[in-house]
Amino acid sequence: MYVDFDTLPDQARVWVYQANRSLSDREVESIQEILQPALSQWAAHGQPLLASAQVIDNRFVVLGVDEGYTLPSGCSIDSSVRTLQEIGRQISSSGNPVDFFDRSAAVKSEQEGVVVYPLAAIKAAISEGKLTPDMHIVNTLVKTKAEFLSDWTIRAGDSWLKRYFKAIVA
Repeated sequence: MYVDFDTLPDQARVWVYQANRSLSDREVESIQEILQPALSQWAAHGQPLLASAQVIDNRFVVLGVDEGYTLPSGCSIDSSVRTLQEIGRQISSSGNPVDFFDRSAAVKSEQEGVVVYPLAAIKAAISEGKLTPDMHIVNTLVKTKAEFLSDWTIRAGDSWLKRYFKAIVA
């Protein structure tokens, strides 16, 4: 059952899917048009899930589910992954595919918006001073709505990137 994201409780489980490129406003509209009916039918073992989604910064799809209403199952989570894969296929323009399973580091910059560093380029970006411990990155590892609301961006030095900063300094 689809609900407005704001109505989900703070303890609602969230998953963040990062697109491999910035999405156009039209693509964001398409995602929302596809997700709302899909989430309205999302279920675990025949029980409806109370779920919502939103697109942040034209790059991140945040799915949320109220586990106090119905717990999602492995099969229902797999179903959401397949839905995002299908949405990526549907909105991909020729030569400009959309993959919601990008694991690059996304830095949030007031001046530049979201800047992405592919995993293979992180060490070089740190060495060149393009990525520092004090920069704020998008925390795609949030687990709950409360964590999403409070820790959507965190210092790179406090994130999963800290191991890269230690490796460069050492």
